[in-house]
Amino acid sequence: MPRHGQTETGPAGRPRSEASKKAVLAATFELLNTTTVRALTIEAIAQKAGVGKTTIYRWWTSKTALVIETFIDVMVSGTPIPKSKTAGEAIAKHLSLLVKQYEGKLGRVVKETLAETQFEPETLAEFRRQFFAERRVAVREVIEGGIRSGEFDRKLDVDIALDTIYGAIYFRLFIGHLPLNQTFAKGLAKMALSILTGKPK
Repeated sequence: MPRHGQTETGPAGRPRSEASKKAVLAATFELLNTTTVRALTIEAIAQKAGVGKTTIYRWWTSKTALVIETFIDVMVSGTPIPKSKTAGEAIAKHLSLLVKQYEGKLGRVVKETLAETQFEPETLAEFRRQFFAERRVAVREVIEGGIRSGEFDRKLDVDIALDTIYGAIYFRLFIGHLPLNQTFAKGLAKMALSILTGKPK
């Protein structure tokens, strides 16, 4: 991300002011406090951010793409992969942070955003590239480190383990059949350790 005073290039090749970009992201995030992703409009974002609609359309390919960047801007800083003494502890802390974020407004935003991207294949692919893929690689590195150290099962299928552990969070987020809270996060962490070590608790 450019430092203050620098510019970065948007999809159309035009430079964009970092200050204006931050204003648009902040306006989008604030508006999502009171409206849904579907009801959100570029007009409302532009008015709140103090920029023209054409500026936003020049920088982002769609409203959903803008919401995704807003989500990533907040989410990545709020759910780091914690440095811990063990790989299992790092995974448990990350699961707790992720569930904490998804308990509130960000959970609603990501649920609505992913619903919208089902009609925008290119935007969904961009979400996978910008957020999902990078985060998955980061967690995979922790797990593979645990395998190398002997903490986790050497025969572990890492992709299936990741889908099983993190899929449980998204299942509760989208279906809403049971609470997405810290009680769940603690239980999930215990289950994750069983999967990763190959030793049922």
